[in-house]
Amino acid sequence: MITFIVAIVALILGYLFYSRIIERIAGVDTSRPTPVHSLNDGVDYMPLPWWRLFLIQFLNIAGLGPIFGAVAGAMWGPAALLWIVLGSIFAGAVHDFFSGFLSIRHNGLSITEIVGIYLGKGMKYFIRGFTVILMVLVGAVFIMGPAKILAVLTPESLTMNFWVWVVFGYYVLATMLPIDKIIGRIYPFFGFCILFMAAGLITALLVKGYQIPELNGATLHNFHSEPGKFPFFPMLFITIACGAISGFHSTQSPLVARCITSEKYGRRVFYGAMISEGIVALIWAVIGMSFYGGIRELNDIMNAQQGNAAYVVQEIAYKLLGKFGAVLALLGVVAAPITSGDTAFRGARLIVADFLHLKQGPIKNRFMISIPLFVVGYLLTLIDFSIIWRYFAWANQTLGMVVLWTITVYLAQHNRFFWITFIPALFMTAVTTTYILFAPEGFALAPRLAYSLGAILTVASAAWFFVYQQQLRKQFTGG
Repeated sequence: MITFIVAIVALILGYLFYSRIIERIAGVDTSRPTPVHSLNDGVDYMPLPWWRLFLIQFLNIAGLGPIFGAVAGAMWGPAALLWIVLGSIFAGAVHDFFSGFLSIRHNGLSITEIVGIYLGKGMKYFIRGFTVILMVLVGAVFIMGPAKILAVLTPESLTMNFWVWVVFGYYVLATMLPIDKIIGRIYPFFGFCILFMAAGLITALLVKGYQIPELNGATLHNFHSEPGKFPFFPMLFITIACGAISGFHSTQSPLVARCITSEKYGRRVFYGAMISEGIVALIWAVIGMSFYGGIRELNDIMNAQQGNAAYVVQEIAYKLLGKFGAVLALLGVVAAPITSGDTAFRGARLIVADFLHLKQGPIKNRFMISIPLFVVGYLLTLIDFSIIWRYFAWANQTLGMVVLWTITVYLAQHNRFFWITFIPALFMTAVTTTYILFAPEGFALAPRLAYSLGAILTVASAAWFFVYQQQLRKQFTGG
């Protein structure tokens, strides 16, 4: 219980204090006009109040990751709580704030184009394709996840296939219509569902006397049932993605950056939404560790269900909140991925539109881009969900790593304190490279070789940056 309270307080303090440091380093200018003032098109660029943008950003980024990922991450034990707190404050929220801030400073450009500005044309062309693939993967993942849960809620009348088409139809509308027509109107309700879910579940857990594991010297070890196959590093840091840092968030920030009316709201909207998501992930992680009587028992259940976190989520909701409360809680679980899936497809449309230089006011232009994306997204729903999820998780963290390097280069170019993103970028480079070398869905190398090559690639990334930084320093000093 003490660990949980300290973790919540740490996240709140991170928002209250560290976010202000980040804001000062960025050089926020409240008098500078934002893109919406000159580019209002009635579709994607529309002025909206900051509180509504906060809800949109929060729901955009709070998909299945902080729920399913946190429950799966709880299999490693209390160390997962440490990653959620430190990752959210020093990596994820910083990543989200700057991806939004840079989009504001570049007329609402998509993150792929911003990467190209600071990391070069070659990286821009690569990351365009990589990110669009990631977005469609997200859309596919977030069709199947909520459809499974809705099918459980209606077992006698409506099938999973029915719900797949319902969710898919909603995605089409949310992608095509102006942002204020659906997204701007229903997100407050969905936001209530998610907040009710998190607050209701943790309250019920505490009232019913479940014991939350503490983080200390005795519990800071790998509780996973297969520690050799699933070591802390890098597996934990890929499993808990959206609850600590997620590259997907950087694809969502430009959607909000196109509607924000002042740079002063960036800290509340971008940094604040990530901290809120960290709190949701923290709640689900401690519930996962406590509900079945302990971490080892959670491992037994997850193994028996072949890693299906949806089963755990449904059982927890029903037993802690009763039937009515569970339905509301599960609606929150459904709302989270749906409100990320719709903006995943919308974000993919905007990314393609940016590099094709195709204005999105005319609806035929929106159809021209969206139809192929939806076709691919539907085909992906026919593939095993667990396979899609594993590749999504790695691709997600890899994009986060690239965006952190982009921000680091930006800060270096503007002679600002780049260490705030250099250290997270270096860490995530080690995580993503080691994972793809080590994991079965990657190169499946022997652990020692995978760790060695991951370390070499990480050191090479640091060396590349310092060579680049020295060149910049010479330019600043005229040397």
